Amino acid sequence: MKTKPAIGRWIVGALAAWAAWTPAAQAVVPGERTGKEVVDAFCFECHGAGANGAPRIGDAKAWKARAARGLTSLTSSALAGVRKMPPHGGTLQINDLEIRRAITYMVNQSGGRWNEPIDRAAKVAARSGKQIVQAQCVKCHGTGEGGSPRLGDRQAWIKRAAPGLDSLVASAIHGHGAMPSRGGMADLTDTEMRAAVSYMVQTSVIEKK
Repeated sequence: MKTKPAIGRWIVGALAAWAAWTPAAQAVVPGERTGKEVVDAFCFECHGAGANGAPRIGDAKAWKARAARGLTSLTSSALAGVRKMPPHGGTLQINDLEIRRAITYMVNQSGGRWNEPIDRAAKVAARSGKQIVQAQCVKCHGTGEGGSPRLGDRQAWIKRAAPGLDSLVASAIHGHGAMPSRGGMADLTDTEMRAAVSYMVQTSVIEKK
């Protein structure tokens, strides 16, 4: 009889942990706008119609000669300004990476096949617990393979999580029984592991109260 209150307290604690960690795991890392977004907002006024001598988007002949110069050269011209186009296309609301993306988009809309530039310094958005579970964890936890607690089996998850959520996450990170460390996905961060465990607890225990 004394175990029920303890289980109840743990469920409340697990729910609190879930609420605290899910946003971090599912948050999208802020990043620069796509080339299309920049062009639609800032470049289309001139490049849409070919105003003021600007190469018109879709004019393959006009863009072919410019594309032959390469992205670095075109970006330098756009940043410094060329002919009637002022520096940065006349606005400081776009950064250098967005300028490169806008140029790439216009080239591609005019017959080119360039890859949109990426920010190599930007952090990769963390995967959500649901994404990780559906991509990897369900392979074993979907059926209970190797003695793993099956998704949806409330009692099995309560038993595993009785020592606390932190202990359960630590076991998942380091590996336990037949399960390899990080569930066999070496690139999962600790935050992502916690999100995956929290998701399985959430769907198997808390939502089934």
